[in-house]
Amino acid sequence: MNMLFMRLAAFQQPPSLELILLERLQCRLIETERVVANLRPELEALLVYGPQPCLPVHVFVGYGGRYFSWQNAEKRHLVDDIEGAAEVLAAHVRRDEGS
Repeated sequence: MNMLFMRLAAFQQPPSLELILLERLQCRLIETERVVANLRPELEALLVYGPQPCLPVHVFVGYGGRYFSWQNAEKRHLVDDIEGAAEVLAAHVRRDEGS
């Protein structure tokens, strides 16, 4: 059974679209980018950790369900592009990104 659905079984309700999208992003970050990411269904958020000890990046689905957003919604990426979002987030937590 899918990890998301196992964790949500206690809530007795189907997962939201936001949680499904965040879980897809989590899987991509873990499997391809080798980045630690923890899904927090109670917050409808994904916590993404960099290699250095620091606070995690809080990722959520915003802008009407169209974007993954982080850094107080200053950074975002279309939910239709999971691969691209994972690459950008991985670069962000590794601080390889330009800003």
